[in-house]
Amino acid sequence: MAVCARLCGVGQSRRCRRRQRQNQQDQGSDSDMDEEEEEQIVGQLQGDVGGGGGGPDSGGATAGPSVACEHGSCHVNRGGSLDRTSTGPPHPQSLAELPPELLVEIFSLLPGTALPNVALVGKKFRQILNTETIWRRRCMEEFGMKDDLRKLEVGGVSSRDLYVKLLHPYRHILGLWQPDIGPYGGLLNVVVDGLFIIGWMYLPPHDPRVEDPMRRRPLFRIHMWESQKATVECMYGHKGPHKGDIQTGKKDEFSTKCNQTDHHRMPGGRQEEFRTWLEEEWGRTLEEIFHEHMQELILMKFIYTSQYDNCLTYRRIYLPPVMPSDLLHPGLFKGTYGSHGLEIVMLSFHGTSARATKLTGDPNVPAGQLTLDVDLSRPVVLPDLEHQRNIEELSRLVLGVHAEVQREEQQQAKDTPATVRGAAEGACGDAGAAEEVEEEEEERVTCSDSCRSGPSSSSSTGPPEAQPFVLPLGVMARNEVYPRTCRKCFYGTGLIAGHGFTSPERTPGLFVLFDEDRFGFIWLELKSFSLYSRLTDHLAHAHAPNMERFEAMLCNMQSWTS
Repeated sequence: MAVCARLCGVGQSRRCRRRQRQNQQDQGSDSDMDEEEEEQIVGQLQGDVGGGGGGPDSGGATAGPSVACEHGSCHVNRGGSLDRTSTGPPHPQSLAELPPELLVEIFSLLPGTALPNVALVGKKFRQILNTETIWRRRCMEEFGMKDDLRKLEVGGVSSRDLYVKLLHPYRHILGLWQPDIGPYGGLLNVVVDGLFIIGWMYLPPHDPRVEDPMRRRPLFRIHMWESQKATVECMYGHKGPHKGDIQTGKKDEFSTKCNQTDHHRMPGGRQEEFRTWLEEEWGRTLEEIFHEHMQELILMKFIYTSQYDNCLTYRRIYLPPVMPSDLLHPGLFKGTYGSHGLEIVMLSFHGTSARATKLTGDPNVPAGQLTLDVDLSRPVVLPDLEHQRNIEELSRLVLGVHAEVQREEQQQAKDTPATVRGAAEGACGDAGAAEEVEEEEEERVTCSDSCRSGPSSSSSTGPPEAQPFVLPLGVMARNEVYPRTCRKCFYGTGLIAGHGFTSPERTPGLFVLFDEDRFGFIWLELKSFSLYSRLTDHLAHAHAPNMERFEAMLCNMQSWTS
């Protein structure tokens, strides 16, 4: 506690405090310094004044030299005792002796999780921790609450209760989550919104308006309006909030349950529910969707997703870490996927690869799968506009790179067994093999930096910063409004599969970087074009703590839907 006082600028230095206590011993004052330390300090002071011969002199008539002191003048008697003349008010001996207003300021700087331990010190600290200023500041700094706190206090709910009963217990569910809805997935963002904790389900714009903002729908909320404890309410359906429940069991996982599912039903039965869902999900009626296959996909999704009745399990997901060498800022994008409509993907960078992972999916390629894998070490220089319109010319360029990649992979597959045998037969055994793996990893990282800096920086031999772009004739695009200039192009592969994720395979294609917020992918085999636009919503509590944690999350996502 004394250390805290000194850090705050209100305490004394160790030497001055100990001199003061030397003078107060006759008055029976407490001391947190043992006798051995006290003798060492006094002995040091005696040595400073050349203390050789004189014995103890209780009278202190003859004065020795003065010693400088922070908070007054200290005088050393011939017998070694200290006299101190203070020029200011008496200084507190411990943190508990500080004025209450100063303790409030100090405690309000501590994290909320440390305050229960502070309360254990004594009655005075417990009383000071009842000050609303402390908890109001914790709510603002830890959870971003800026408004309505005083209004809540007027309504009978204190900032302390808000922190202790609502914000702190449910802090683990803040951030981004993916619901377990079979192949469809989703994106849930749990935030502190005013005096509520709200779970917002993010929905892509209506197909094919990929550059429109995201839509949001509240699924649940938690508040303390009606009682002195946190209340969970389900927001699903069209009859307003009703009773719900949230269960947190495993780490990075929680579940929601609706206790009044009758609020989800509509008077017109399933037909009215389907028409309402279709207008919200697609922005049109079934009669306006002429494609029969698309009608089947839409009906299938409604039947599958509506059976959950907002009783779902969510798993935490992170936004990818940002590295200085990234081709563009990683993050979330919404893209066109033919008859499946718009889907949400997460773009991240791994060495010389850019990867797009699905957060929402479809019966062919479900959520959690790696939809795009782009090799940033293999740029593709586009021909002039006339040749770009020829699908055969583009296929020749991309398939040439694809054949080269396959040859290299085959060669690596042949060389790998020999490398493993050589490492096993070496004198160092497993340690030698591990050393080789580390060296290969260092070479890969070095190559990653050199290769990554190549595509992302302009040079005289590279493509221009902005070059004309046009889709080849015969390539289908859901959105005809796409950029007519691009920065760079790279070879990549996209994941395709049959219904039910059967016979999945990676097919070659062209990754096209338009600008910082848009990219595209030409699926050569499908003769289709997907346009992706950045999701610009602010997402708090969402960034991965490190790259290892993020990559582990990606592996788990794939296992959820594989």
